[in-house]
Amino acid sequence: MKKKFEYFEVTADAGYWAYGSTIEEAFENAALAMFELMTDTSKVQPKEEKKIELEAEDEISLLHDWLDELLFLKDTEFLFFSKFKVNIQKNRVYKLEGKANGDNINPSIHEIRDEVKAVTYHLMDVREENGQYKVRVIVDL
Repeated sequence: MKKKFEYFEVTADAGYWAYGSTIEEAFENAALAMFELMTDTSKVQPKEEKKIELEAEDEISLLHDWLDELLFLKDTEFLFFSKFKVNIQKNRVYKLEGKANGDNINPSIHEIRDEVKAVTYHLMDVREENGQYKVRVIVDL
């Protein structure tokens, strides 16, 4: 099985690379990696679905806004997510239509790990290498 993501050391923050055979898959795995910092996503049932639609000037802004929106939903609706589906179209701007499935945060079921406070633009990267996509994300803890 191919790696979906891997973490790297960053002072006071958490950083990771997420991978995919498409840009959509890399964005999905970036979301999974972010929630894996917060909890064991294998214990998060995909009971609730949230739809997310975004537009951005470039792929990096789109990635930032996607993760930022998921974090906003976690903080305002107290949801952990474990399943993600993304579709990206490029016309004049990048347009993302995504779905996130998860469940209400319940400490008796969900392990509480690090709290992700914010998604940063610091060193954020979206690249394609040999037909594979990888994205780099650093979040504030």
